[in-house]
Amino acid sequence: MREQQRDYTTDHTLPTRRERLRAFTRLKSQRQLLTGGIAILGAAALMLGGALWQQDQTPDVVKLGKGVASVDAQPVAALDPVATVPSVAANPDPTPSASESPIGGGDASYYGSELAGNRTASGEIFDPSRLTAAHRTLPLGSEVRVTNAGNGRSVVVTINDRGPFHGNRVIDLSTAAASAIGLIRSGTGRVRLALLIN
Repeated sequence: MREQQRDYTTDHTLPTRRERLRAFTRLKSQRQLLTGGIAILGAAALMLGGALWQQDQTPDVVKLGKGVASVDAQPVAALDPVATVPSVAANPDPTPSASESPIGGGDASYYGSELAGNRTASGEIFDPSRLTAAHRTLPLGSEVRVTNAGNGRSVVVTINDRGPFHGNRVIDLSTAAASAIGLIRSGTGRVRLALLIN
């Protein structure tokens, strides 16, 4: 036979043993749920922290056409600017001419040589010895003067791919273009961009 619940606001008698047991069981299950929820939140926080830490430890990744690449891991001595690009002479005067339109600047990085032979967004095959670059929005085929803000060296590149898709980078250069303006040693650097107007 079911017991009727007592109204303890008007009745000052103590709850029965069965009622106390039911209340204790309910509190115990609520405590278990709360403990489980805290454990799940702690595990999620640890996983998120681990993912953020691992992201800082991974190499910079950029997309090239349908492939993925990282900044070249070759020793700097292997990328001697003179030996790599004998025909490229860095422009000592980075001042834009009347046929150039400054379009801002930011951080630049460069593609690794291991991507040679992959197809770019323009359909061309990536050749690290050519003066090319990837930009998020400029039309494919655009020519852009990239000037290293640190040393004043500049080079004209043709946009043939989309990117960079990592951090706040504004442009990804081919190995030859990065070598021409002195970005090989640092891997990244601040640059100014100017669109060439034909």
